[in-house]
Amino acid sequence: MVGSRNKRPDQQKASFLKDAFLSSPLHDFFRMAKRRQIPVVAVGVSGGPDSAMLLVYAAHIAPQYQVKVQAVHVHHGLQAIADEWVLHTQALAERLSVECSIEYVSVDAASGLGIEASARNARYQAYEDFAARTGIRHFLLAHHLYDQTETVLLRLLRGAGVQGMAAMGSHTQRGELHFYRPWLEVSRQNILDVSKCFAHETGWQAVHDPTNLDPKYTRAAVREMLVPALDERWQGWRKNLARHSRLMAENALLLKDLAQMDYAGLDAGSDNCSFSLGKWREMPERRQANVLRYWLDLQNIAMPAEARLSEWIKQLRQLHQMGSDRNLRLKHGNAEIRVVNGRVVMVPDATKD
Repeated sequence: MVGSRNKRPDQQKASFLKDAFLSSPLHDFFRMAKRRQIPVVAVGVSGGPDSAMLLVYAAHIAPQYQVKVQAVHVHHGLQAIADEWVLHTQALAERLSVECSIEYVSVDAASGLGIEASARNARYQAYEDFAARTGIRHFLLAHHLYDQTETVLLRLLRGAGVQGMAAMGSHTQRGELHFYRPWLEVSRQNILDVSKCFAHETGWQAVHDPTNLDPKYTRAAVREMLVPALDERWQGWRKNLARHSRLMAENALLLKDLAQMDYAGLDAGSDNCSFSLGKWREMPERRQANVLRYWLDLQNIAMPAEARLSEWIKQLRQLHQMGSDRNLRLKHGNAEIRVVNGRVVMVPDATKD
């Protein structure tokens, strides 16, 4: 790309920047970032239409609030054309005069979590590595209304509880990292329309991940098999599910408040990696699972399926109070829960033992 095609499109003339549904949430976000003196925000960019348009809008709006934007692309190595996506994303960043960092990861397909969850975990680990290297701890992600409602459907089908049905939050925190999803109430059709307009005016076209349409992947199966039937029969179902997730989020906050009060009585370690088995077993059973989920969340450990969590709780209840009657090891991904001298202990990376 040479000549005028390498220049940032004129914001005043570019029709692809005129969608208020996309721009308004970002103005709100960058206004907040300026107020909180957040100097740089990273944008997760896969090269697909959603994240690409998020970068386009962010790159044009952020300077109005004296905030810098940087693109972050995670190379998962799962597609033969992944190297091409890197070059394509770099070309977009160059067009927008935005720095672009490429993070290479290895997805552990044998983790037992499934390829989709394993890829997601690897992606967030890449964000953590990027943050440790650059000091940038605030990230924009391009999840939209369709992503949110598909997530609610998936979690409903998996029997998720209140926390799971709350789906994705507009702002979540993992350790010291902050993730923002300004487009959770935006229809994907708006994004696709803008993406087409951007391609027409600039020549840069978003990539399309073939796994998004491959029903062997769970989310794609929901998208291709369930969503069309719901669209035909219940035209307002997406907004209804989004409302449901907001109500569940409110209830999840109440459960978190309760968990914090219960956790305070568990004689937890200063690093939050252990707590007293005896004190946990003194709690009412209906609150044991809630505080155990809270403990896992404190350490950014992926939440196990309900059946697995129930089995953990069963074993912890049956164990001798000092844990001396068996060598209990509850594996979950790379992490492992053990009982040592009467304390429930989390070993974040048991593979190093």
